[in-house]
Amino acid sequence: MTLILTRSDIAALLADAREDIERAVENCHLDLALGRAVLPAPPAMPLPGSDGTFLAMASASAPAGLATVKLLADLPGNRERGLPVQRSAVLAVSADTGACEALLDGAEVTRARTAAATAVATRALARKDARVLGLVGTGPLARAHARALLPGRAYERIVLWGRDAGRSHELAAWIRTELGVDAQVLAGPREVTEASDVLCTLTPSREPLIRGAWLSPGQHVNAVGAPPRPDHREIDTEGVVRCRIVVDAWTTARAKSGEVLIPLAEGALTEDDFRRELGDVLAGTEPGRTADTDLTLFNSVGVGLQDLAVARLLIDAATERGTGTRIELSG
Repeated sequence: MTLILTRSDIAALLADAREDIERAVENCHLDLALGRAVLPAPPAMPLPGSDGTFLAMASASAPAGLATVKLLADLPGNRERGLPVQRSAVLAVSADTGACEALLDGAEVTRARTAAATAVATRALARKDARVLGLVGTGPLARAHARALLPGRAYERIVLWGRDAGRSHELAAWIRTELGVDAQVLAGPREVTEASDVLCTLTPSREPLIRGAWLSPGQHVNAVGAPPRPDHREIDTEGVVRCRIVVDAWTTARAKSGEVLIPLAEGALTEDDFRRELGDVLAGTEPGRTADTDLTLFNSVGVGLQDLAVARLLIDAATERGTGTRIELSG
C-alpha cells in the first residue's frame, strides 16, 4: 500500500517535531559527507515559451532505506494568478524493494527542511554569543525560520524588514506573542544587516538585497530565499567574497545558485571557494568558523536529500499514528 500525505496531514505531523526535523536534516548531511547517501545535481527543465522551470530533485539514502524524487515547479506567472510560485510533490520508494512507499505534498516538507538546515548551519557556524537575529523577508519562510532558530539559542531580540510594511509588523507581533522574543521592524535591509549577529535572507529576489559593505566581522549569514535559478541572488559579490562559504551540496549549488554562479562568472572567486559542504563541517573534515572575527555564509539552495530525510520522518510518524490515506497503487 502507498501512503498519501496531504499538506494538512503533514502540517499536523510536523507541528511538534522541530527537534526531530533538525536532527534528521543534520544526519542526512552527515550521511552525504560519509558516503552513505547519493545526491546528484538536479536537472533544470525550462518550459519552452514560458518563464516556468521544473526541477527533478532526486536522492537516495542507505540509512533511511529510501530513494526519493521531488518534482519542483517554479512558475513566476502563478503570482498574477494568486497561486504559489513554487509547488512540489515528493515520491518516495523503498530502497530495498522499489515499492512506492509514499506520495507527499511538498510545501510543508520544503519549508520545514529549509528552516531546519538553516538551524543546523547556524549552530555549526555562528558565534556562540550571537544575540540578535535578523530576518530579511516576512513570508511563511520567515515564520518557519523564527520557529526553527529561536529555541535553544539566547537571542535577545529579532530585527526584521520586508517590502510590505503591514506584513512586517504582523510578523513582529507574532514573534513577540507566540515566541516570547522582542521583535522590531527596521527601515530596510541595510539596517537589519548592520544590527544582526545572525542574518537570514528569505526573499525570492533576483537582484542583491544585501551589500558586502554592510557586513561586519563575526557575523553569520544564511542566504536562503533566492529560487533555484542562476541569475537570482540575495547577497552581492562583495558580500560573498568577504565570507567563508559553506554550501548545502556543491554539485547542486554549482548548477543552480546565483550566489555561486555570478561570482564565478565575474572571476571574483574560484570553484574551490565554494566546495566546502555543510556535511563536511559537521563531520569535522572541513573547517567552519575558526575565529570570532570570521564572516561565515551558508548558501542554502535546498537539496533533495533534505526532502528525503523529512519524508522518512513523516512516513514513520504517519504509520505510528495511523494518519494519512493508503491506496493500492500497484499489485
